[in-house]
Amino acid sequence: MDPKRTPRPPAGPPRAPDHPGRPGGKAGKVVPLAPRRGPGAPAAASPGLGETLDRLARDIRQLQVEFERFFNGALALPPEGLRNAVQAQLKALRNANLTSASDSFRLGDLEARYNTYNELFNRRLREREEGPRGSRPAPSPPPRRFDVERGIVVAAGVEPEAAEALYQGLAAGGEAGRFDLGTFHSYLERQAAAIRAKTGCEGVQFRLAREDGKLKLKARPIGAPGP
Repeated sequence: MDPKRTPRPPAGPPRAPDHPGRPGGKAGKVVPLAPRRGPGAPAAASPGLGETLDRLARDIRQLQVEFERFFNGALALPPEGLRNAVQAQLKALRNANLTSASDSFRLGDLEARYNTYNELFNRRLREREEGPRGSRPAPSPPPRRFDVERGIVVAAGVEPEAAEALYQGLAAGGEAGRFDLGTFHSYLERQAAAIRAKTGCEGVQFRLAREDGKLKLKARPIGAPGP
């Protein structure tokens, strides 16, 4: 060893880095590391689309508030302008290329919410225009073609509808249980033919009349030839 040369100090332990997580970092400043996405994890939502979806959610809530104000009488007209704006936003977002699963899920949820509100609004608007169901007059029943009490006139043959009207009238009075409709129709045909042959009339009138508490079938000639 040369006594004129200054001896080097012994080597000490290696110096630890100033930042425990990243070599060369400045002391006291923590630099966060980007988290690793596992396979199959959804992509992060786009910041621009996130703001657009936030605005759409606010507009849908505002639309609900405005419609409630209209139905309560606080607004003279329904908020159609805001509804059209919400529909335009939904159309634009449906046509956009949503690469994020979270954005697509949120758009679907907002669209379903709007559709539910919109259906409710439309139904309440129809009820408001038509008025309460109890206030609308009931439709008048259609005029009866065959009046079994005033009489049904048959000519060459008995129409099935005429036979059914007489049969239903007898059934309502408890007098049609002994025969079916087909048998009753044939009976009317025979009766009409016999009366025409006997009197030479042009037609036969069948009607239902109540005698001694029982409903009975009456027949008489119509348009009989004179002397």
